[in-house]
Amino acid sequence: MANAGGIPGPEQKPEALNPNLDEIEEEEEEDDDVVEEEDDDDLEEDDDAAQPQRKSRVDRPKIENLFRRIRNGPVPLRVHDVIVKGNTKTKDCLIEAELDAIRNATTMQEIIQAANIINYKLRELECFDSVEITLDSGPPELPGTSNVIIQVVETKTPLSGQIGTYTKGEAKSSTVEGSLKYKNGFGYGDLWDASLAYGFDRSAEVSAGVYLPRFKGLVTPMTARVFLQSQDWLKFSSYKEQSLGLSLGLFSIRHHDLVYNLAWRTLTDPSHMSSNTVRRQLGHDFLSSLKYTFKFDKRNSPLRPTRGYAFVSTTQIGGLAPDSRCLRFLRQEFDLRFAVPFGFYRTALNFGISSGVVLPIGRDFLRMSTSLPERFFLGGNLSPICSLGGPSALWGFKTRGLGPAEPRRQVRGDSSDENADASERDFLGGDLAVSAFADLSFDLPLRWFREKGIHGHLFACAGNVAKLTENEYRNFSLPKFLQSTRSSVGAGIVFPTNLFRLEVNYCRILKKSSHDHGKNGIQISLSAPL
Repeated sequence: MANAGGIPGPEQKPEALNPNLDEIEEEEEEDDDVVEEEDDDDLEEDDDAAQPQRKSRVDRPKIENLFRRIRNGPVPLRVHDVIVKGNTKTKDCLIEAELDAIRNATTMQEIIQAANIINYKLRELECFDSVEITLDSGPPELPGTSNVIIQVVETKTPLSGQIGTYTKGEAKSSTVEGSLKYKNGFGYGDLWDASLAYGFDRSAEVSAGVYLPRFKGLVTPMTARVFLQSQDWLKFSSYKEQSLGLSLGLFSIRHHDLVYNLAWRTLTDPSHMSSNTVRRQLGHDFLSSLKYTFKFDKRNSPLRPTRGYAFVSTTQIGGLAPDSRCLRFLRQEFDLRFAVPFGFYRTALNFGISSGVVLPIGRDFLRMSTSLPERFFLGGNLSPICSLGGPSALWGFKTRGLGPAEPRRQVRGDSSDENADASERDFLGGDLAVSAFADLSFDLPLRWFREKGIHGHLFACAGNVAKLTENEYRNFSLPKFLQSTRSSVGAGIVFPTNLFRLEVNYCRILKKSSHDHGKNGIQISLSAPL
């Protein structure tokens, strides 16, 4: 029998293959050579052999012959039966749903390729500690056939947990998160989990959900998640956001993702210092939206791309409920990236442009206002290299550090100065956002840095946010928008890991508004790919 869980390709040495492949080899020789009467007796003797060393010496020439045939061209072989063993809890239908490719294979090469894919998909379910796929000879009366045996070992510890610190680029700095997972509770590959996250900016989230890789014969996985989330934006926009809701992953394949969100959201201002615009939006609202994402990423790495391209388009429609408090809006985002290699010192130029627009839905929609949480905000401790998905990050600017802003209410004195310090303003975000960046990365001369992946980069970025609703579109013009675009340049050292990208940069702001939160100097960016 041949182990197909890690079946080597034709270029690998015969020693890497299980010696029991002689059973398949003998059947293939029967198709091409004269069948001898004693072959069946020899197969039975091989199965009952008690001396492995003698068996190995006999099998080696047959294995070498098989590999020569595989290298020379397709070896005809059909699958007679697929036998699954070891799944005491996991339903047969979950495993059999992945077997169409191997059942339809007509050559040894196709069977090996399908077996490797099936092995990967079954391990991805996280239900098994090990998966082993072997090829055995088919019935003697059906020459040129094989039986596929899938031996699985179900996980002995279905309950697992983890805790860690993660960065939240848009939400200020980082959070401590812990989660518990229970795998394969009902035998359908279902993954149940509960998580708790607390941010150093006093944000918090409690959620629980389930993931079903195969539900009622559907070809795509389904997810459902209940969440309670609290986000503190007092420092930037004078409000706190609390949401209680449900998220349903309806459709998810290679490039497409469809999610339905239902949430009851509350905006409050404990400081009682919010600006007029923020105060008008305080209270309750109802979110019922459908979000579709089309994404393909052909870059060779999300943390340090040196070649390839990527594109993301996200469309969100809100207002899928008859309630009058339901937010009705249309939100569209685009993000396009390219990485061009230069061919020396792993030098590569990354550049990209992203844009987004959000508008209310309804009669005289340009007179209406968009909800604050749905607007676009630029800035934050996040590298534009990792923020694939829409306009969000600009080097040198703090979280929600640029764009339309309004003075907060003055609770002491009678000052009404519109040119108050930036810290006394509420950043309101915008309905239109555009950002672009260019990043030139290169290896550092020291060998130790190259071995660890530590490299340098030069960068430049620009972006702007504008308001279109509440009749502000009348004041909008493209020349004015371009003239007020913020920009920055800089250089730094990047420390990539498998989980995140750490940048130590020197940033210089080229252009900003008087109330923007941005400054020259050393800045540290810690971000994970989105």
